[in-house]
Amino acid sequence: MSPTAPGTGASAVSTAGAVPVTAAVPARRPSTWRRFREQPAAVLALALFAVVALVALGAPWLYPGSPWRMVGRPLIEPLSQARFPLGTDMLGRDIAAGLVHGARASLLVGLASTGLALLIGVPLGALAGYAGRRVDVALSTLIECFQTIPQFAMAVVLVAIVGPSVSTIVVAISVVSWPPVARLVRAEILSLRERDFVIAARVAGESGWRILLAHVLPNAAAPIIVCASFMVATAMLTEAALAFLGLGDARLMSWGFMLGAARTMVRETWWMSLWPGLALMLTVLSINVAAEGLQHALQPAGGQRGGTAESLE
Repeated sequence: MSPTAPGTGASAVSTAGAVPVTAAVPARRPSTWRRFREQPAAVLALALFAVVALVALGAPWLYPGSPWRMVGRPLIEPLSQARFPLGTDMLGRDIAAGLVHGARASLLVGLASTGLALLIGVPLGALAGYAGRRVDVALSTLIECFQTIPQFAMAVVLVAIVGPSVSTIVVAISVVSWPPVARLVRAEILSLRERDFVIAARVAGESGWRILLAHVLPNAAAPIIVCASFMVATAMLTEAALAFLGLGDARLMSWGFMLGAARTMVRETWWMSLWPGLALMLTVLSINVAAEGLQHALQPAGGQRGGTAESLE
């Protein structure tokens, strides 16, 4: 038997008997879109909203011309004539054409007013949450002052004073819609400003504005997106209510105007109020259900927000 080098036998035995150790690899979190697709109701709601948006975009091709034109005899019942599947109103206007063009007005006002409200609320909320102290107290007081005023009543007063038009309605709805999103952003910034990644950025010498814009705000994007989705639905309802009261743009066909025009003939012509009311209800419902699904999809595992930005895949 050949002599064994000192330590060789022990090393061989220990190497042969060693159990390979594999480093634990953390499971990858499913993408946001995959988590959203796991909710059938949210997917169906998103598909319904996509159909409404496509119909609104295709309104000039689906029903060319003005929806205000009198194209038939008044009060044609639904399905009684192929040319007017949803019937006509008291002036002989095609209700289907009004619905299609009204979708454009409702979505336009909803998206535009929400965008303007975000432009007002997000910077103010971020500044209040990150600056702190006197700035926070001053901006929080301003936000609370706006929230003490009934939103719809304030919108009615603004539109009545300035005059009903698309731009006035968008501005009025945005003015009454920005305080909630400002409070939300402030709360998110307050919860993120002392996280480890923010402290590390300060130690690295980054300026306060850069930390806020590049690190803090991106981590607050998920709740802002969900809040904006709900705001679109609320803005559409507010626009419909204003138009119902006669404070809508007289040059723009909208679902609220159609409901207001039909309120005096609900018993005799049920279809005049049924179709725009059903369209408004389904659209707002689809936005709310899709927003709830998006909120669930963007929520981190375990229900707690981390210190790094969520992947919006």
